[in-house]
Amino acid sequence: MNTAVIINLIIQLVAGAAGGNGLGKMLQQFTLGPLGNTIAGAIGGLAGGSWLAPMITAGAGAMAAGNSGMDLSAIASSVVGGGVGGAVLTLIAGAVRKMLAGRAS
Repeated sequence: MNTAVIINLIIQLVAGAAGGNGLGKMLQQFTLGPLGNTIAGAIGGLAGGSWLAPMITAGAGAMAAGNSGMDLSAIASSVVGGGVGGAVLTLIAGAVRKMLAGRAS
């Protein structure tokens, strides 16, 4: 793995954790707690960053030019993809947890 890939993965992890914690603060009914939001967000950040970041970067035209290094569009797409992925996975995990808790009552 080259340095740019490792940096993108770290950015996606951090952005996903931030997205998961942000969603947990905004939608208290779906929160998993600080640690749960961070873990779910980080995992979602990796997944979302892996799927969304190439689409965002390609939309910006950077992939079409064959640029796979560290530039502003690659960093921005990792932040956006990671944040969205982290928020979405935290929301899904929180909704499942809420459904299972409702069923157990």
